[in-house]
Amino acid sequence: MNFLELVNKRRSVRSYDLTRPVEPEKVERCIEAVRLAPSACNAQPWKLVVVNDPELKNKVAEAATTKWLGQNLFVKQAPLLVVLVRESPNITSKLGTVLKDKPYTIIDVGIATAHFCLQATEEGLGTCIIGWFNEPAVKKLLGIPKAKRAELIIAIGYPAKPDARKKIRKPVGEIRSFNKY
Repeated sequence: MNFLELVNKRRSVRSYDLTRPVEPEKVERCIEAVRLAPSACNAQPWKLVVVNDPELKNKVAEAATTKWLGQNLFVKQAPLLVVLVRESPNITSKLGTVLKDKPYTIIDVGIATAHFCLQATEEGLGTCIIGWFNEPAVKKLLGIPKAKRAELIIAIGYPAKPDARKKIRKPVGEIRSFNKY
């Protein structure tokens, strides 16, 4: 498929086919997409923790679930979770962050996440990016150093319903202008 078809097909999947395990080689291609992602000053400020041990995955999923809001309950049924950890930037990226007052490492983690999810879509997998979770609990479960940030969790698996619903987005005229704001 072409790139716009791929982008249109990518969606947040919150229901997974529990009869289909995710093939390790597909996850490796998603990780390769992250490895090839651009980053400020080529800092590559990320590490991915693939959580495929079922017992540990369930504990991480529990840390991503908020019962009183009913948020992220679906995470428990995802076959795999991938935690994106923000690493320290290299010296030039760090300097740029200070001089330009822009959090380049956060931007880079976002780009890496998009690469992962688009490759997963190409592989026939579904993903959902989770930003609301108990970060200290996730860090403790996965042995992530205190100085690092577990920024996002990606739930991954085969969608229970393979057909994507039509995306509802703002019209192009609301998000773009030429030559001035």
